[in-house]
Amino acid sequence: MRIAIYPGTFDPITYGHLDVIKRALSLCDKLVVAVADRREKAPLFSAEERAELIREVLADEPRVETEAFSGLLTEFAKSKNANFLIRGLRAVSDFDYELQMALTNRNLAPEIETIFLMPAENYIFISSSLAKEIARLGGDVSELVPPAVEKALHECFAGND
Repeated sequence: MRIAIYPGTFDPITYGHLDVIKRALSLCDKLVVAVADRREKAPLFSAEERAELIREVLADEPRVETEAFSGLLTEFAKSKNANFLIRGLRAVSDFDYELQMALTNRNLAPEIETIFLMPAENYIFISSSLAKEIARLGGDVSELVPPAVEKALHECFAGND
């Protein structure tokens, strides 16, 4: 069984992330969306809230499992018997960081490969930060995030006027 891990903070998950998930599912039998619990990034939603939003959005996809994790990604991937890591690339600016991380992960776990996937062109500009900023300012994020996430964002920022 080919098992892939798609790690990220997903604060919150966007249509760009979902496009990468769809592409990754064509390469593996099972995909684990690994929600990083990195409090130093000061996420808007807790790791469990982010994981729950992803589970809700992907409820119709039985090959996807979502789990929050902390610690080394390679150790988490080993615990899931993963064969490879999926990383999304939106722009050249993402590549330097992602290359460094891929090489570091290869050094820590040579048996686990990293595969870079690009979302469709219409999702390239989407980021979680952009979605949060637009929602915080009361804007429409329906083109950026699924309805469940849009609702969570608006509930989070309600009353921040």
